[in-house]
Amino acid sequence: MKLLYIVTKGTDDATLASVPLHIAANGSLEIGQEVSVVLAGDATELMIGDNARSVEGVGVPPLRELLSKLGDHRVPVYV
Repeated sequence: MKLLYIVTKGTDDATLASVPLHIAANGSLEIGQEVSVVLAGDATELMIGDNARSVEGVGVPPLRELLSKLGDHRVPVYV
């Protein structure tokens, strides 16, 4: 199965920004699904400067860890 996760929340809502990436990295990839991610709207600010390193939502891994895992699996992330 191929899945596209669209993230629209940015640094102002760390949890909602992280949830789709968490599901992609620790859900879909774990069961062998093919995953792509789109950062749209406010989510594009996650890629500016050190934002991705500092974003930590509640109840999910830090964004830097999620993006690292997606990168390790060569998941395309479109901005």
